[in-house]
Amino acid sequence: MPLDELRVLLARHARPDLGTGIPDVRIFRADRPNPPTPTTYGRVLALVAQGTKRFALGDRVYEYQAGDYLVASVDLPVTAHFARASPEEPALGFGLTLHPAAVAEVLLQADPAGLPEPAADTPAGLAVSRAPVELLDAAVRLLRLLDQPRDIPMIAPLIKREIIWRLLTGEQGGVLRQFGLPDSSLSHVARAVQWIRDNFAQPFRVEDVAQQAGMSVSAFHRNFQAVTSMSPIQYQKQIRLQRARLLLAASPGDIAGVSRRVGYESPAQFSREYRRQFGGPPRQDAARLHARTAPRVTSHDS
Repeated sequence: MPLDELRVLLARHARPDLGTGIPDVRIFRADRPNPPTPTTYGRVLALVAQGTKRFALGDRVYEYQAGDYLVASVDLPVTAHFARASPEEPALGFGLTLHPAAVAEVLLQADPAGLPEPAADTPAGLAVSRAPVELLDAAVRLLRLLDQPRDIPMIAPLIKREIIWRLLTGEQGGVLRQFGLPDSSLSHVARAVQWIRDNFAQPFRVEDVAQQAGMSVSAFHRNFQAVTSMSPIQYQKQIRLQRARLLLAASPGDIAGVSRRVGYESPAQFSREYRRQFGGPPRQDAARLHARTAPRVTSHDS
């Protein structure tokens, strides 16, 4: 069965840094359940081979487990954790970064009659489905290349294209098709999301970002909420707080400086929102994070 072989390959090739010898491919492993942790899901296919993962996006809660896959179509701040894992049966997962240009290339070469229609409404930025055997098989063949590194440059791009095709013709095909179309509502929101991420420390007017996205203010609000489960201002706040936590892990004593760097004019407001998000005041949380990660954390995103 492909899922059994997938578990074996993931367990054998898992590394602490999550990386692999194949560009854009990552392997996830957890030997025990972990507490819900704020993180960011980029544009990715994530496939679980063993264990259970739960995550929350806004007011939506998702769960996926062995044999399920997730497609994230924009960069989204989520709270996620492995709910079922042990040293004897670790949680194992496969991740592949999705590039809109690669999806668009497959779309251009495909017969439109063989593809589902693009999603009629703006889809959510995350979707979970049961993985068909064809998708599992393609993931297995891609990971087998880790045992034959000479073949990776020639064969890995072909299998990645197959994976995109399997996604396009599967249950989330309508969503992925919007992802690959530059004029879709999802793509417009994705551009706005990227602008907010790039300028997270700066105040902005929603009207200006809507104009950049090519939408009216009302349509922008509606579509942004549909994709991210939050408003543009709430999204910016999540990005600010996650970046602040990363910076504080490296510089736990610089609360005021970090709050300014991520765009807060009021340290008191920063402390209130940080406590609400992470369950403790910045100084206490930063000291705990620094003690745990000091040997390997820097002040830059990885």
